[in-house]
Amino acid sequence: MRRFLILFVLLPLAVVAIALSVANRGAVTVSIDPFGVLSPAWTLSAPLFVFLFAAVGIGVIIGGVAAWSRQSKWRQAARRERANAERLRREVERLRDRVIATPTIALPRHDRDAA
Repeated sequence: MRRFLILFVLLPLAVVAIALSVANRGAVTVSIDPFGVLSPAWTLSAPLFVFLFAAVGIGVIIGGVAAWSRQSKWRQAARRERANAERLRREVERLRDRVIATPTIALPRHDRDAA
């Protein structure tokens, strides 16, 4: 499965990423200042692929956080069921120890053939 993932998913993604980097290596200037149109105060100059990869990375992080937060009810239910299972295991062990420690009463044998 790991080999399949590397060959058919990660390798094509790496080829696309390299092609994207080579095709978009020209420097661009991004301004973060919405009010300084003529002379922006906060600018950043880098190749275009840096901004593209940063946008993809930020999107992956935001998507991961959103998926993680939506799954909180299932994680909470799993924790609750795990605690319940552990409580039941302890109770079974306690009852098993009690049964083992309790002396058994020998009942008289009832022979039907003797009568």
